[in-house]
Amino acid sequence: MRTWLITGANRGLGWHIANAAIAAGDNVVVTGRNLEKIAEAFSGYDAQKVVTLALNVAVEDQIRNVVQSTVATFGKIDILVNNAGYGQLGPFENNSATDIENQFSTNVFGMFNMCRAVLPIMRGGTEGHIFNIASIAGLVGMPGASVYCASKFAVVGFSESLAQEVAGFGIKVTVVSPGSFRTDFLDASSARFGSADISEYADFSRKIRDSSDKNNHAQQGDPAKLGSAIEQLALHPQAPTHFVVGSDAVELSASRLDIRQQELETWHELATSTDTDE
Repeated sequence: MRTWLITGANRGLGWHIANAAIAAGDNVVVTGRNLEKIAEAFSGYDAQKVVTLALNVAVEDQIRNVVQSTVATFGKIDILVNNAGYGQLGPFENNSATDIENQFSTNVFGMFNMCRAVLPIMRGGTEGHIFNIASIAGLVGMPGASVYCASKFAVVGFSESLAQEVAGFGIKVTVVSPGSFRTDFLDASSARFGSADISEYADFSRKIRDSSDKNNHAQQGDPAKLGSAIEQLALHPQAPTHFVVGSDAVELSASRLDIRQQELETWHELATSTDTDE
């Protein structure tokens, strides 16, 4: 029986991933910043198999406590899902240094610290699977989301590198890049806009907010189906390092690959002219 540790699981993708793991009969530790909310989200489940714990991934002491508690309860951690995160939106200049630091503290450094705490346990068990939830915004830059994109590009780069570093220990790393899924991501509780207010960006910022409001809870992706897909990939011997999920994400990723290939071909002569003559 597998043991999962999932961050940011009180709602959205994390909640659906957790429910897919529970339906598969696995042990699951689900975490969220607010203990009351995470407990409510999983009320009614068998407390022997589903454990709810409070966790803010930006606080290292809490991470250590959650990991120790998980091992004390179930003896191991087979699958880590780093799902905790949020979207810092708006044009770059509208985001203060504090806005940006907070975004990276959760989306990037929180993920780093979770991996740092769990990897020794997985190495000791000679197997494991880490899922880092990124976004199509970690593969394709988008206007009005430069800070969020930067954090998710970091998740993608880190995951690809980490996968190669830990493969020899029997540990797999999959970075998941979802497109638009019908969750609370665009709600005010998840999406945040820059705290600065630069008048030159007023019209552009208004369009970003209007687009967020229009698309909120109207996204085409089904989060329950994503949860099922992650459960199927968990500990799969051929699970990919990159899992782009959602038809919109697949299409956008393919389009961006075509553009980059065209750029490589167009500028090939100039790019390769920089080698030494030796």
